[in-house]
Amino acid sequence: MNRFTNISNTELSHYIDEWVRGERDRKIMKRRLIDCICLEPLSEEFGLTVDRIKQIIYKWQKVLSKQIPEYIDYSEWATLPIN
Repeated sequence: MNRFTNISNTELSHYIDEWVRGERDRKIMKRRLIDCICLEPLSEEFGLTVDRIKQIIYKWQKVLSKQIPEYIDYSEWATLPIN
């Protein structure tokens, strides 16, 4: 699940605190990226729909990907040619 390599949870938490706006969204991002909690449990924990949780995660992953050099976007792998 973790899309970040060579970065500690402490560093990742720092980036989330610095770049993610809103206490709720910071908590969601930490639970997802650091604690590796799945979408459905997050939706129940925060009283939001799974779709809303996905939107929040997608939005902030985009922001974090621009700030963290170690970010790897695995979704791009599907479009890479196979040698």
